[in-house]
Amino acid sequence: MPLHVVILAAGQGKRMHSALPKVLHRIAGRPLLAHVIDAARSLKPERICVVHGHGGAEVKAAFVGAPLDWVAQAQQLGTGHALLQALPRIPRSATVLVLNGDVPLVRAQTLRKLLRTAGKGLAIVTSELSDPEGYGRVLRDARGRVKSIVEHKDAKPAQRAIREWYAGILAGNAARLAGWLAKVANRNTQQEYYLTDVIGIAAASGAPVSVVKAVVAHEVAGVNSRHELAILERAYQNAQAKKLLEAGVALADLWRVDVRGELTCGQDVVIDVNCVFEGRVKLGDRVRIGPNCVLRNVKVAADTEVHAFSLLEDAEIGAGCRIGPYARLRPGAKLGKGVHIGNFVEIKASRIGAGSKANHLAYLGDAEVGARVNIGAGTITCNYDGASKHRTVIEDDCFIGSDATLVAPVRIAKGSYIGAGSTISKDTPAGQLTVARARQVSLPRWSPPRKKTARTK
Repeated sequence: MPLHVVILAAGQGKRMHSALPKVLHRIAGRPLLAHVIDAARSLKPERICVVHGHGGAEVKAAFVGAPLDWVAQAQQLGTGHALLQALPRIPRSATVLVLNGDVPLVRAQTLRKLLRTAGKGLAIVTSELSDPEGYGRVLRDARGRVKSIVEHKDAKPAQRAIREWYAGILAGNAARLAGWLAKVANRNTQQEYYLTDVIGIAAASGAPVSVVKAVVAHEVAGVNSRHELAILERAYQNAQAKKLLEAGVALADLWRVDVRGELTCGQDVVIDVNCVFEGRVKLGDRVRIGPNCVLRNVKVAADTEVHAFSLLEDAEIGAGCRIGPYARLRPGAKLGKGVHIGNFVEIKASRIGAGSKANHLAYLGDAEVGARVNIGAGTITCNYDGASKHRTVIEDDCFIGSDATLVAPVRIAKGSYIGAGSTISKDTPAGQLTVARARQVSLPRWSPPRKKTARTK
């Protein structure tokens, strides 16, 4: 039977205290809804319907171009009502999997198991907590069969003591779901049409209700508050840290690393505390990342060290380089083998040749730097004239003295020496010293200005 997935994403999320729709709040740098969509796509369904409501235009805008069917729930009358909006688009013979847009850590393995157990009835996902505050409780008969789900707000004290809770995920035949939904009423404290009531109606009709239990509760936990969001962020990041450790990466603290994308590491990689990896990051063998660094879409070759508080973005770094501390590599930075980029050095859209060094307090933008070049402290490439960017070319074996200003477009020929404090706006000849600074003058009869003193009466 074809599989169709319905993701319920119409909730407002009042307890988030935010103008942002709840499903657009982020875990690992991505919207909650994006994680759920990824889990759904892994099942290869024929269709994914997303039911939207509060902030619907903003939610849709966040997924422009994604192969999704958007279904509006104009009035938020409950989860049962939300599913009813999507069912007319789904063939009666299809299997329907219902997910929640605020349950970001659900695993594809759990969902596959759920679909296998659905059969001719319903299959639901549950878990157990010592205190499942806010969640619907699973009510079973004397033989252990599921009878119904009671929402926390409607539960009696004895029912609230039940530890097994319903995770809001179910699967069943589209035609049977439609029939059961038609019998759902809104006689509850919220005056809403609960999708959970379908479970009791199905059980009462004799349909089997099978259960798949999530081993780890956070896999099926929802996000209703900033606190819950923070807890799931740490759960996600801790799982990523464990994967890195199992792959042989040395982490200084598995609770203080954030992977917000795809991080791949070679052998004997060392990562210190409070590092953030975004997008696609690849670290070669024996790379060492110091504390408090951010790497975003970066490739780092073997034996390179990135020291503390460095920010690397959309950059490629060769083998045996030394970066930082407090260095910034902006998009388009490409470093050859053995390059040194020191503290408070910024590189943007520039190639730096093998063995070159800029050890402190420099800016290289839109530059081509050859091999074995020394960039002195305070050196900058003046690459922007207010309208266009221009390139600076520094050929091999050049020495750029401290506090030099290179006004692009300009070429510093091979083996050139640039005197400290020079402003270079013309191409230099190869192998010569070029100095461009005003003549130093001392004025023996000059006197410093004096402050006026107040008159005394």
